[in-house]
Amino acid sequence: MNLYDYIASIPDYPIEGILFRDVTPAIQNGEAFREIIRLLVEYAKKVEAEVILGPESRGFIFGCPVAYELNIGFVPARKPDKLPREVISVEYELEYGTSTLEIHKDAIKPGQKVLVIDDLLATGGTIKAANQLVEQLGGIVVGNAFLIELVDLKGRDVLAGYDVYSILEFEGE
Repeated sequence: MNLYDYIASIPDYPIEGILFRDVTPAIQNGEAFREIIRLLVEYAKKVEAEVILGPESRGFIFGCPVAYELNIGFVPARKPDKLPREVISVEYELEYGTSTLEIHKDAIKPGQKVLVIDDLLATGGTIKAANQLVEQLGGIVVGNAFLIELVDLKGRDVLAGYDVYSILEFEGE
């Protein structure tokens, strides 16, 4: 199966000059979605993940079925004020401004092996922040996994020292 066939490229979205890589055709097709999850599960087994963490919201889409398939837990990383119990947070830089990710303070146990899953690796800021949250709680980031990596944006460089797995590679353009 050629998973590239299930990624739509949308020019000038969300702003002029951006070529947006849309994963929704891949998740709308049962066969393609199953193959993506199979590949992510295979990687999760390889790195011996004990829990999956996914940033909102597309990290939920890909991370939850992997956790389910492996019979392990899933930790949602959310934007501020979305989680009901005590949280830890990390503020990180975006291209134009900053953002914040939070997880419950009791979400990761010290020494627990965590795989961070998201839909797309671009500049790496969100995933670097997710990794920092795991490590603040004493967890071990065993990998960062993505459906798509925009290789020319060099997010992998920001994640130097972490194991990075991407199923598909595109130029960010």
